This record gives sequence, structure tokens and C-alpha cells, in this order.
Amino acid sequence: MNLIRRTLSSLAIAALVVGTAVAQQTPPKPVPVPRPVAPEAPVPPPPDVDGKAWVLMDYATGQVLASKEPDLRVEPASITKIMTDYVVSAEVANGKVHMTDPVTISENAWRSGGAGTDGSTSFLKLNSQVPLKDLLYGLIIQSGNDAAIALAEHTAGSEQAFAGLMNGYAKQLGMTNTNFQNASGYPIANHYSTARDIAILSRALIHDFPEDYAISAIKDFEWNGIKQHNRNLLLWRDPTVDGIKTGHTAAAGFCLAASAKQGDARMIAIVMGSTNEKTRADAAMALMSYGFRFYETHKLYDGDKPLATPKLWKGQSNQLPLGVADNVLVTVKRGDYDKLKATLDVPATLVAPFTKGQQVGTLRVTLDGQPVQNVPLIALADAPQAGFFGRLWDSIMLWFHSDKKPDETK
Repeated sequence: MNLIRRTLSSLAIAALVVGTAVAQQTPPKPVPVPRPVAPEAPVPPPPDVDGKAWVLMDYATGQVLASKEPDLRVEPASITKIMTDYVVSAEVANGKVHMTDPVTISENAWRSGGAGTDGSTSFLKLNSQVPLKDLLYGLIIQSGNDAAIALAEHTAGSEQAFAGLMNGYAKQLGMTNTNFQNASGYPIANHYSTARDIAILSRALIHDFPEDYAISAIKDFEWNGIKQHNRNLLLWRDPTVDGIKTGHTAAAGFCLAASAKQGDARMIAIVMGSTNEKTRADAAMALMSYGFRFYETHKLYDGDKPLATPKLWKGQSNQLPLGVADNVLVTVKRGDYDKLKATLDVPATLVAPFTKGQQVGTLRVTLDGQPVQNVPLIALADAPQAGFFGRLWDSIMLWFHSDKKPDETK
């Protein structure tokens, strides 16, 4: 019996040795020869497009990626109607007017913006009542001046009062070089804007009122038996384009505010004072294509998450969590992401109390020494004061930690 066991044991060991020998004889897998990596091509300058002034803006960050005369004051023509749309949408959101409101077409709207004028019109009938929603369609798709005036009168009582609303909203949005005198963009003295301001407005419309913005992607609209096509040629050229508004007068030239979305990226192109319909469309498309091809957006930090927890003096807690309110996004040229640098500017000594959301410092993001983003650094939690003895103790400790003793501050 022992002999049998010894024999089986010897066979098992022999089998392992053979197996091991076979495994050792298996040739190693060949190591692939590394292929040379092509260097990143430098980003070319933006295209030289036809227009007196233009701006290319990234929607996610609001960064201006390229521009020509972005702050030149120009006549906005019917690009004005983007603000008319924004104001009406805001007033609807605030419950001041409603999409179902019947709007009476006044003689002023009929005479100043109707079929008898040389401007674009929705062919609204005098004294007729039109639902506010249909007037928005006429304003955005047909660029109807009569629709713009009727909306202004219904929303604010008069077009003059509505222009005051327009300028009030413009100020809130940070449009620092804009002044509106009417709702249609019909030529009038002291009515102006800039390519940068129109980009800011366009971004706000897309963000704040996406359902109303979606109207600008509709290719045609019929009212009073007359079908009119959207004048934005890019809606037929590229399915990624979904807005925004055209404009033209003899003085303003051909203008276009356009936007397109590819994946998670969206670009906004504003072209003012182009030569004709085709060149303004070509210019806007070339700018947006350039943005999609050569720029990328990165999320650097999450909102409401601590970026730092510095020492807090005289507080119930010994630390103060600091962060940003919203996600921090930056848009940079492809290949520049690794060059970004971030710094936190925070006071050397933080003394309670602080309230949640209170700005404490600044997050600064730079690229090659140039500012990219400056974002408020806020307290992420309330930081109330400690009791009397806690504050007293920290006062003593601060005396030792201070660079200057109290008697040295004289």
C-alpha cells in the first residue's frame, strides 16, 4: 500500500515538473515596436470672415474664443428681436403676461411694422387679436416688425416703455455697450449694440429660455394665409445649427446670430455688417466650425465641493471649507489643457463668522500667465463664532501667530 502511494506521489511530481518544463518552453509574446507619435499641430488663427464686427463664443463658459471689433457699436437691425424675445419670455416666466393672451394689433403696430412698410412683416390684420405665442413665432421666424411692436405694447403698454425693459434686462446681463430704442430694430437714432453684447444675450436666451429659443430652429411659419421661411440659411445647410436670428438694413448690412451644437459642445457666432445673405451665413459657419475643431471645454472643479479647508479662528469649527458655487469650466485650444494653472487667493487669517455662500477669496485660472477664469471662492457652510472663552483663546493664539504684535501696528 505504501509502495502504491509512493508510486502515485512520484507520478504526480513528475507531471508537475513536465508541466512546468513545457510552460518554460513557451516563447514570450513579441513586444510591439512603438509607433512614432505625431506632434500636435499648432492651432491656426481664426478665419478671416466677411463682417464689420464678429465674435465666436463658447456657450458652456461664455469665453470669447475669437473676435474682430467685438466692442464696436453697430446698428443691430432685426438682431434686436433677440432681446424682444428675451424680455417677453422673461415676463411670461414672471407671470406678467401669458402665452395664451390675446394681443390686439394696434394701428401703430399695423402702420409701423405691417405690410405697408418696407420692412419684414407678419402681415397682421389691423385690430385683430392674435395669441401671444403666435406673435412670438412671427417675431422669431418671420422677423415681423408688426409682431415685435404688438408684443411690446402688450407687455409694457407702449413700445417706449418696452424699450426701457429691454435696456434694464441688458444691464442685468452685462451688455455694457448696448442701447435699445425700439423692439423691432427699425433704424432710429441712438439704437446700437455690439457683437460681444449680442453674444452675451444669445447665450442668455439659450440658457434661460430653451423652449422659446427652440422656435428659432423652425424653418417656416404661416399666418394670415402667407407662409414665410426663416431667413437663417444655415438651418438648411447644417443639422447641428438651431438658431438664432438674422438682421438687415442698408446701414447695418447683413447680420446673423447663429448657434450650433455638436455633442456636448455648443458654439455661438455673431456676424455684424456682412455683405449679403450668403456671406453672413458663410462667415458664421466658418467661425463655429473653427471653434468645434480647435477648442475643447474641460471641467476643472465641481461646485459645492471643498477645494481648501484653511484654518478658521474664533469659530465653533477650526476649519472653513471653501469651494465654488458651480462647476468650473474652461475652454482652451486643443493641447493647452496641461498648461492651465490654478491658484486660490485667500486672506492669510480667517476670523469667524462666515455665512454659507459668502465670498472669501478668488479661484484664478491662468494660461501662460494670462487670466482664463476668475471665480468667487465661497464658504461652503455656515461658520458661526465660538463662545467667549473660545474667542478669547484664539485671540491669544493669534497674537503669537501674527507677523506683528499689537504694539507694532502704530
